[in-house]
Amino acid sequence: MAEKLAPEKRHDFIHNGQKVFEWDQTLEEVNMYITLPPNVHPKAFHCKIQSKHIEVGIKGNPPYLNHDLSAPVKTDCSFWTLEDDIMHITLQKREKGQTWASPILGQGQLDPYATDIEQKRLMLQRFQEENPGFDFSQAQFTGNCPDPSSFMGGIRSD
Repeated sequence: MAEKLAPEKRHDFIHNGQKVFEWDQTLEEVNMYITLPPNVHPKAFHCKIQSKHIEVGIKGNPPYLNHDLSAPVKTDCSFWTLEDDIMHITLQKREKGQTWASPILGQGQLDPYATDIEQKRLMLQRFQEENPGFDFSQAQFTGNCPDPSSFMGGIRSD
């Protein structure tokens, strides 16, 4: 049932008319997907994930991405992989349930409507996690949705 509340689509991060990466999020993670350039050996790529910063590029060249993150991440649980010409970066949120409007601080922010939809989906995901015997996939919020990271005292960590 939880998979029904997974992200339905990825968000595009566009800069100067070009797609830089796609991204989505869950209660615990922000995932970034970067299409790799052709004819570059996989070992030439690098990704450095810091608590509040990310750097991605090809060794020996200026970074493709070199930006602060929207919120802190757990570096020991964050990682990157290469698969089918895609770099998949998994950033483990330090504050579980926090809704990110963009992975990159101050750039490519979701509009308020899209942010509200993300927050509602994450809240339902939280309800599903805390009540595994119930199906929240058809549930809806009317009006403002509470913040999933702080609603009713925050998310329990068992």
